[in-house]
Amino acid sequence: MRKIITLLILALGLLSHNLEAQTKKKTVSKTAKTPFFWEDANVYFLLTDRFNDGDKTNDHTYNRTKIAGKLRGFEGGDIRGVIQKIDENYFDKLGIDVIWLTPIVEQIHDAVDEGTGLSYGFHGYWARDWSALDPSFGTKKDLAELVQKAHKHGIRIMLDAVINHTGPVTVEDSVYPNDWVRTSPKCTYKSYDTYINCTLVDNLPDVKTENNDNVDLPVFLVEKWKKEGRYETEVASLNTFFKKTGFPRAPRFYIMKWLSDYIRDYGIDGYRVDTAKHTYENVWADFRKVCDLSFAEFKKNNPKKVLDSNPFFMVGEVYGYNIGAKRLYDFGDRKVDYFANGFTGLINFDFRNEAKMAYEPLFSKYSTILNADLKGKTVMNYISSHDDGSPFDASRTKSIESGTKLLLAPGISQVYYGDESARSLVVEGTQGDATLRSNMNWDDIKTNPETQKVLLHWQKLGQFRKNHPAIGAGIHQEISSSPYVFSRTFARDNFTDKVVIGLDFPKGQKEISVGNIFKNGTKLHDAYSDKTVVVSKGKVSIDSEFDIVLLELKK
Repeated sequence: MRKIITLLILALGLLSHNLEAQTKKKTVSKTAKTPFFWEDANVYFLLTDRFNDGDKTNDHTYNRTKIAGKLRGFEGGDIRGVIQKIDENYFDKLGIDVIWLTPIVEQIHDAVDEGTGLSYGFHGYWARDWSALDPSFGTKKDLAELVQKAHKHGIRIMLDAVINHTGPVTVEDSVYPNDWVRTSPKCTYKSYDTYINCTLVDNLPDVKTENNDNVDLPVFLVEKWKKEGRYETEVASLNTFFKKTGFPRAPRFYIMKWLSDYIRDYGIDGYRVDTAKHTYENVWADFRKVCDLSFAEFKKNNPKKVLDSNPFFMVGEVYGYNIGAKRLYDFGDRKVDYFANGFTGLINFDFRNEAKMAYEPLFSKYSTILNADLKGKTVMNYISSHDDGSPFDASRTKSIESGTKLLLAPGISQVYYGDESARSLVVEGTQGDATLRSNMNWDDIKTNPETQKVLLHWQKLGQFRKNHPAIGAGIHQEISSSPYVFSRTFARDNFTDKVVIGLDFPKGQKEISVGNIFKNGTKLHDAYSDKTVVVSKGKVSIDSEFDIVLLELKK
C-alpha cells in the first residue's frame, strides 16, 4: 500500500507540475477582455443563506422550525438567489471575477444551544453529509447552473472546504464513529499539537485527519444513502476513487473525495479551506493533489466548458496569519510554511488593522512582500468578514475609504457581501458574530442615495481592478507624495499592463504626473470620471468633480 501511495504522489506531482506550466501561457478567459490571474482576483464572499432568497420553497427544510437566537436560524438565502444576481449583472458591475460561497453541503438538521440562544447550521460549517447539498441552499442542478452562468460572465466559483470537523451532535444528528472523530480534549492553543489533536469547542467533533487506518462508512450515512436510493452509486464511486488513488480509506480521504466531486462534476474553480492550522499541514498538500486530479479530469471530460488554463486555486484560513509573516506561520514551538503545502494564497488577517495606515506605506509594504518573499503566491485581504469581530469600519462611516484601500491594495481583494453597500455590522439584539451576518441590504441599494453613492464608488474601483491585473499582481511605485500619485506595472509572458492612480486630489482642475509610465502624446482614459486626456510634459490635466483619478491607456 505504501508503495502505491508513493507512486500516486509522484504521478500527482507531475500533474501539478504540468498544470503550473500551463499558467506560464497567456490565460485569457473566453469572456473577458483581460487575462485573469488569481493573484489579482476580486473575490465576492457571501453567506449563501443571507445574500438573496431566490427560491422560497426551500426556506424551511428538515423541519427546522425551532425558534433560534436573532440571526442564528436559516433566513432563506440560496444558490438560486446568487444565480439571480449573476443574471442581473450585479457582480459584473462590481468588477467581481470570483464568487466565494460558504459551505453548501448538507448541514445538521437540528439546532444547538451555544449560549446565545438556539443556532442552526445556516452558515454551512456544520457538515452532516459532505456528499449532498443542503436543500435549504439548493440542489446540485442549481449548482451546475451557477457554475455555468458564472463562467459565461467570466466569473469563477470558489466553494468552502471543511475537513477538520463535523457538525455538532444533536438528538437528530448522530455523531460520527470513534474511528472517525474525537470529542475531547478541547484545544488549549499553547503549542503546535494543542491546535490539532483536539476539538475547537465543546460538541464539535474533530475529524481524525491524522489517521491512516482504513475505516468503514458511518452506519447512519449508509442508512441515509439507502433511504435516498443512492447507496450503491455512492459506494461504487468511493471504490473507484480509492482504487484510482491508492489512498487508505481514512477519514480525511473520504471527505477529500466528496469535496473533489464538486470539482470533477461541476467544474468549480477553487476552494477556501476552513480551519487550516487545526490539522497537520500534509493534509492540505494531499487535498491539493486530489483537487488538481479532479480539475484535470473535469477539463478532459468537458473541453468546451473550460474557462481558461488557470490551475485550481486553494486559499487557506490560517487564523491569525498576516502578510508580515511572509512564508511562515509561527505556533510558538514550530513554524509552518502552508504555501509549501497546497496553498497558493492565505487569508491576510491583519489587513483590516493595516488599513488604518496611510496609502503609501500600506501599498508599498504589500507590493514589496508579494514581489519578493511571496513571489508566485498571494494573500487575500479583507476589511470585514463573517467571524472577525474587529472589522476596519464597524460603524460603516468609512465605506469610501474602505473601498479605495481594499480594491487598490496589492494582493487579492475579498469583498464581504454588503461592504459595497455599507450593510450594517451592528444589529441590535444579536450576540457574538451574528451581528456580522445580517441579510443583504437590497432595499437600501434601491432607495437610499448615500448607499447608491457608496456602491458606485466600489463599482468603479472594482471594474478598474478587474480590467488591470497590475493593481493586485503588479509592482507598486510612488510617483508623487503630494499630491499622492502612484503607478502599478505588470508583465507576464506576452501580456503587459500599467496604470497611474491619483488619490486625495482637490475636486475640479488637477494636474497629475505620470512619471515615465506613459509617453508624451499618449491618450489616456480616467476610468473614474470617464474623461479622456493626453500626456504632455509627463503630466495630464483633468477637470473632474472627484478626488480620485484612475488612468489607463485609451482604447
